[in-house]
Amino acid sequence: MTQAIMFQGTASDSGKSWVAAGLCRILHQRGLRVAPFKSQNMALNSFITEHGDEMGRAQVFQAEAAGIKPDPRMNPVLLKPSTDKDSQVIVMGHVLADMDAVSYYQYKPQLRTRVQAVYDSLAAENDVMVLEGAGSPAEINLNDRDIVNMGMARMADAPVVLVADIDKGGVFAAIYGTIKLLPPADQKRIKGIIINKFRGDKRLLESGNKMITDLTGVPVIGVVPMADVDLDEEDSVALTRKSRRVDQSKALDVAVLDLAKISNFTDFHSLEIQPDVSVRYVRFADELGEPDLLIIPGSKNTNEDLQALKDAQFVPAINRVAQKGRMIVGICGGYQILGQTLNDPTGIESPITQQAGLGLLDTVTTFNQTKTTTQATALHGHDELQGYEIHMGATVLGPNARPFATITTNNGEATDREDGAVSPSGQVWGTYLHGIFDNAEWTRHLLNQLRVAKGLQPLVDTTLSLTAYKEAQYDKLAKVLEDNLDMDLVDQILADSASSKEASR
Repeated sequence: MTQAIMFQGTASDSGKSWVAAGLCRILHQRGLRVAPFKSQNMALNSFITEHGDEMGRAQVFQAEAAGIKPDPRMNPVLLKPSTDKDSQVIVMGHVLADMDAVSYYQYKPQLRTRVQAVYDSLAAENDVMVLEGAGSPAEINLNDRDIVNMGMARMADAPVVLVADIDKGGVFAAIYGTIKLLPPADQKRIKGIIINKFRGDKRLLESGNKMITDLTGVPVIGVVPMADVDLDEEDSVALTRKSRRVDQSKALDVAVLDLAKISNFTDFHSLEIQPDVSVRYVRFADELGEPDLLIIPGSKNTNEDLQALKDAQFVPAINRVAQKGRMIVGICGGYQILGQTLNDPTGIESPITQQAGLGLLDTVTTFNQTKTTTQATALHGHDELQGYEIHMGATVLGPNARPFATITTNNGEATDREDGAVSPSGQVWGTYLHGIFDNAEWTRHLLNQLRVAKGLQPLVDTTLSLTAYKEAQYDKLAKVLEDNLDMDLVDQILADSASSKEASR
């Protein structure tokens, strides 16, 4: 009988994704078949599987921690906000429709049966299921149609551990309020509390932990410290923790524009771990300066982000970077923004039907209904690069641009098509390939070009394998949890979950 455990949070960004990933690694280290599951995710950071299915990145790194390949069944529903009111609804890796919040709320009951079937299918193949909720289960205005928190816990008959973020303050109020706002049956489903992101001496929490256990009847099974673990971030809240300033101890200054609808900022994780690179996220034009590399990232609403750049006076600041001969790179939506014109005649992404781009690449982009979602292999000169594409629209090159690369495989099948564009000077280029900086040797060569341009010597023998780096981080996260949680109690919760399922048969 498959065991299950679900982590829910007192709020978004409480750390439940990381706790779930850490437990996946612990169970994987024990030789168990374990899979993550989050029925509904809302995020602009997504991933494309080897079969071209789109899913949230949290379940991707949880799958990696579990030693298995990402599978869209791990995240059957993904919501990608397009505006403050509308989201693209992706079901089992493919676009279903664009819906506003009310329409989706009304549609959710139709997803319940499908989510249940997907969960059952994945659970049948594994020894343990590690589930993750979204936001807080105490969103009482939404609970009648919930499919991701207690609604999902009931479908999976899974015990729940509540993860609370002490770093934000008010942790005991958040714990008590979350539990007591739930119906009695759901309160009984909560079997443990984890206080997360703690700084200081745990002894100071002992009296509070005892009081909250007495008040709620739920034991505190661990206090997890603020740990130096470096994993991909899914939630855009994580951008508030990203650096805004240049690290003067690093040789290279890389500036990433912090777009309002930024997507897949995980593209730059590989740059952040380089020993000589300072990556900063720029929100205001007067902060841009003269970076060695300027990156315009992906966007879920390219035209509106482009208009926002213009309104915020970024255009002259970007042009100054170009005039200095610094390298400017656009990824996906950023690539589209660098072009001459963006056309959206039927309002696929926004009401802006046509707009002039930054004009730094001789390209024209037209948005259409077809969404490209592929894992791709590309040939850039003599370098073979791996990446993935997630975009609406197609881009056509003019006479003053040459392709950046040739795509040689899509989802494992041979193809021959051009990708991206490069300016005549070679200093400005764009690509639809997400994850391009994960190609370690090519990235080091690119960074060494920037070093030479500054009169610095190239770095040698510094190539970092992102895969090896991530594996070390998953092991570190597992050790943090093992050292700070009552693992005997976690094991008992898992054992009881299987017993409960057996008794209900």
